[in-house]
Amino acid sequence: MPPPASSARRALIALVLLSLIWAYNWIMLKEGLRFAAPFDYAALRTAPGAALLFAAMAWLKKPLAPRGVPRLLVLGLFQTTGFVCFACWALVAGAVGKTTVLVYTFPFWTMLLAWPLLGERIRGWQWLAVFAAAGGLTLVLEPWNLAGSFASRVYAVLTGVCWAASSIIVKRWRNEGNFDLLSVTAWQMLLGGIVVIAIAWLVPSPPVVWTGYFVLVLLYGIVLGSVAGWLLWLYILKHLPAGIASLSMMAVPALGVLLSRLQYGETPAGTEIAGMLLIVASLGLLSWLTLRGEQSVAPETAQE
Repeated sequence: MPPPASSARRALIALVLLSLIWAYNWIMLKEGLRFAAPFDYAALRTAPGAALLFAAMAWLKKPLAPRGVPRLLVLGLFQTTGFVCFACWALVAGAVGKTTVLVYTFPFWTMLLAWPLLGERIRGWQWLAVFAAAGGLTLVLEPWNLAGSFASRVYAVLTGVCWAASSIIVKRWRNEGNFDLLSVTAWQMLLGGIVVIAIAWLVPSPPVVWTGYFVLVLLYGIVLGSVAGWLLWLYILKHLPAGIASLSMMAVPALGVLLSRLQYGETPAGTEIAGMLLIVASLGLLSWLTLRGEQSVAPETAQE
């Protein structure tokens, strides 16, 4: 049964709001790195975010006890530890727009991983999306030019690979049943966040520069990017088909490029623009295939 018109309309408004929140969150990630080293900043974002997600669970009267701690830890290592740390590394020297686009290549890594791990073969038009994304990725990475911010581009791609790995874990878990998205998200963020805190404690770094502006940047990432973002995402998944909900993820990289151009005046080179256009077009094709039911990405695993 299709959702009532009023509920669908509110969910679509939530979809637009969430896309803007998560797109601008990449700007806030970049801003925060002016005041804290990557691991310190990652730790400061994840631990309070996990605490607030547990508060949201209590408010919604959901069971707080974890289920499948070993799997939650592995998921946390990919979805929180790997994703947040690689994302912060990527943004130290990398442009926001380019980083966002490279991170959002995760659907293609998901398809490639799902073939051997889930037995989901790549078929038909999906191959066109894969080849277009591979061409775009090559143009953006510029492997023939290893100078400058090449390392940051690799870190951005590794962020997407971590996201893809977490998508595979979630998809297998969901197929087995006994899966609550909010509980899994809170616990994996806590366990992965503990690992981030340990890394931040072990790796020497300059002290955090505490300012009022840095506190506002942190609050944006924790309150809006993590807690409000995930609650909006749960609302969207409840009132819209998963295929349509997944479109919000595909809108984020395009908005990230636009917002980074407005805030930082980022002007990519011609080859980078061509590569990013190829990647965004590939994401659009995958979104269309998702709406047609040829879904190969677990939309539950949207990432801030």
